[in-house]
Amino acid sequence: MTAEAAHAAASAAKSAPTVSGRDWRVVPMLLPYLWEYKWRVVVALSFLVTAKLANVGVPLVLKDIVDTLDTSKAVLVLPFALLVAYGALRLSTVLFAELRDVVFVPVTQRAARRIALDVFRHLHALSLRFHLDRQTGGMSRDIERGTRGISTLLSFMLFSIIPVVLEFVLVAAVLFAKFDWRFVAVTFAAVIVYIGFTIGITEWRSAIRKRANELDSKANTRAIDSLLNYETVKYFNNEEYEARRYDDSLQRYEVMAVRNEASLGLLNVGQAGIIAVAATALMVLCAQGVVARELSIGDLVLVNGLLIQLYIPLNFLGMAYREIKQALIDMERMFGLLEQHREVDDAPDAQDLPEGATAVRFEAVDFGYDPRRQILHGMTFEIPPAAKVAVVGSSGAGKSTLARLLYRFYDVTGGAVSISGVDIRKLRQTSLRSAIAIVPQDTVLFNDTILYNIQYGRPAASRDEVVAAAKAAHIHDFILSLPDGYEAMVGERGLKLSGGEKQRVAIARAILKNPRIMIFDEATSALDSRTEQAIQRELNAIAQGRTTLVIAHRLSTVMDADEILVLEQGQIIERGRHGDLLESGGAYAQMWALQQQEAARECEISSAT
Repeated sequence: MTAEAAHAAASAAKSAPTVSGRDWRVVPMLLPYLWEYKWRVVVALSFLVTAKLANVGVPLVLKDIVDTLDTSKAVLVLPFALLVAYGALRLSTVLFAELRDVVFVPVTQRAARRIALDVFRHLHALSLRFHLDRQTGGMSRDIERGTRGISTLLSFMLFSIIPVVLEFVLVAAVLFAKFDWRFVAVTFAAVIVYIGFTIGITEWRSAIRKRANELDSKANTRAIDSLLNYETVKYFNNEEYEARRYDDSLQRYEVMAVRNEASLGLLNVGQAGIIAVAATALMVLCAQGVVARELSIGDLVLVNGLLIQLYIPLNFLGMAYREIKQALIDMERMFGLLEQHREVDDAPDAQDLPEGATAVRFEAVDFGYDPRRQILHGMTFEIPPAAKVAVVGSSGAGKSTLARLLYRFYDVTGGAVSISGVDIRKLRQTSLRSAIAIVPQDTVLFNDTILYNIQYGRPAASRDEVVAAAKAAHIHDFILSLPDGYEAMVGERGLKLSGGEKQRVAIARAILKNPRIMIFDEATSALDSRTEQAIQRELNAIAQGRTTLVIAHRLSTVMDADEILVLEQGQIIERGRHGDLLESGGAYAQMWALQQQEAARECEISSAT
């Protein structure tokens, strides 16, 4: 470990946020998830109380057995009743503790499941802006640890904290009833010092654990990001560079992990010292009572048994408190995801998209991803029902932004986007998006089968419908040529397929969805000319009868559009049909001429080779 890494980790630890009352706020958030199983909780607590009563009863019965067997007294018969009671109490302690676990475990698992599901749904409901800014690897680790923290918190609260408190009350009551005030005073003092020491050290350790978690998430994020971009790493021969970056994160985590274990040793030694001093003091008091013939040998056994039953779980309480604090930290991060504001949300009176002819209209739309930089300026145009409107222009002109606004990944900052005369902000997002399908430029597929990826357009579709969509996209024969057919895996992000094959899968998926509005977002710009021509025919076929927005770079793909919009710096500078725009000799005509020259040059190069 380098000195620089150690210094950086130490500085980070100093700046790490301390654990405060804010972490405990997640506890009330759990209550709605537990309310569904309130009777199970009551039954589990009943079993818990019964187990603890039996546990405290064991040394009481053992005292009577010892006193009965005292050699100073005539023993005529064995105390069978007491021995049977002793065995029954021992059994009851374990039996009711296990019954408590059996009854409560479904509560813990269901709460963890429901919260994880709520977080998952909420993440999908957040805006695209959130996901573009977020690092997926770290977020997935936050959810994983938070879910595990729920189980930890509930288990330790019910199985450790409450039992220890209950047992302490019972032990204190027995000591007060059978012995003088000194026994209770020593016990109370020891417990107070123990709890104070444990909380103080644990609060200090929690800051270290919290920083260690952050470094762990960062290392995980770097690893996932590097593996997802495997090809790019290989292209630039940067395997060792990625390994060094990953090792740097691991090195910083190592510093925090070592410091965490050292602090744990200090905590354990301190706890053991407090318990040893208190236990010794109580045994001295009890031994003095026996010598003075004020207490019996059974009383000595009773005090020893009570101490064992109190201090063993109390020692465990230190670990329970540490785990609870860690669980709270982990849960706070996960619940923090739930508190992320939904930038785009359904209005209270949102409605479904009306049936019938579907027209799309952008009315004086202003928009910018950042308030300091506006992308669209007063954009106004309409796509009539079953018409095709194309948008062309240079990179950064705002073309793809139109698709994102139509999908309502973002809300416009000025003006309105409407479908069939209804502002999309007044529509339910599920209804809006179910009516739109997109064939993007970069088709990203799930690491699953071809069947799954096509069926994703409409998960309830039958296999026959999937096959029909694949035939319409002219990919059915290719799929059948694969060894596994429709069950063939496409690999991470579809990397096992070529660009044209992925595009056809995207087309089949869009066909299967059977949308009223179709968006082609530079769907063929990354393909070679021959593949582009083949796929373009398929795109034209599925656009028939649908309201279609085409975002294009190559002008040859939009010659048949009912209207072509030319964008520059977020504004429409020309509009019209292909022939009319060429005749006007404006920006579109210049773009056309330039692309024709490039196409001629490519033909010359291919002919020469």
